[in-house]
Amino acid sequence: MQLSRFTDYSLRVLFYVATHTDRLSTLAEIAGYYDISIEHLRKVVHALGKSGHLQTYRGKNGGIALKMKPNEINIGDVIAQTEGISPLINCDAQDCCLTGICSLEQALQEAQQAFMATLKKYTLADLLRHPQMTHQLIGTFTEA
Repeated sequence: MQLSRFTDYSLRVLFYVATHTDRLSTLAEIAGYYDISIEHLRKVVHALGKSGHLQTYRGKNGGIALKMKPNEINIGDVIAQTEGISPLINCDAQDCCLTGICSLEQALQEAQQAFMATLKKYTLADLLRHPQMTHQLIGTFTEA
């Protein structure tokens, strides 16, 4: 399973904002750091705001901050919200000569459920706790 660019950017925004709790983050700085379009980020931040993960502040001194604590942001939930949960394959959508003898659809459904169950075990805080990752993120962000 490959995550969409929207999901990738959503996770990147959450990581960035979570490592800058001392101030508001801006779209421009996040876009510059990751070298991605502000317009793409605007859509991502809007969706994360609607889902309750981010708080947005308008105006000259505006920006974004986490609305939830990092230990309350479930990675599996974020991915489910951004990706949606649709079958990896839908054998009912077309005629197939293997219907009745093939269990690929069932195997893929089981794999997808295992994938999501694993991701639901982690929060944003869990992923930021890894000492090497936290050091790299914070060190990199303070240099930027």
